[in-house]
Amino acid sequence: MKKPILLTAAILGLLAIILGAFGAHTLKELISMESQKTFETGVRYQMYHALLLLYIGGSSLIRLKVKKVIFYLVVFGVVFFSGSIYGLATNALWSFNFKAIGFITPIGGLLFVLAWSFLFIEFSRINKKIK
Repeated sequence: MKKPILLTAAILGLLAIILGAFGAHTLKELISMESQKTFETGVRYQMYHALLLLYIGGSSLIRLKVKKVIFYLVVFGVVFFSGSIYGLATNALWSFNFKAIGFITPIGGLLFVLAWSFLFIEFSRINKKIK
């Protein structure tokens, strides 16, 4: 499971850099400043969670079962949260109305919260043994 987590982290990080550059340069001319800031929020959260996956994949402090749970929560969180943010921010450019799926944004946020909660619980468990 270590390799898929690390590869996913690298892909999410790479895409965050590409999307960030796209947002800063290409979208600047196409969407409002408010929409640009919204797009940047999606990029920022994607990168935060790519870095989280890098840590999770490389850590020996976290049990495999917990790594898997966090991995899936983060991947679906990025798709739901950042993905819907990208759609909402660029809504004016598409024939599809991304506002119709805007309800998945907070679901993605909840998945992020759950991922970090699992990490907190895992660290709490480990710290008791390490003391």
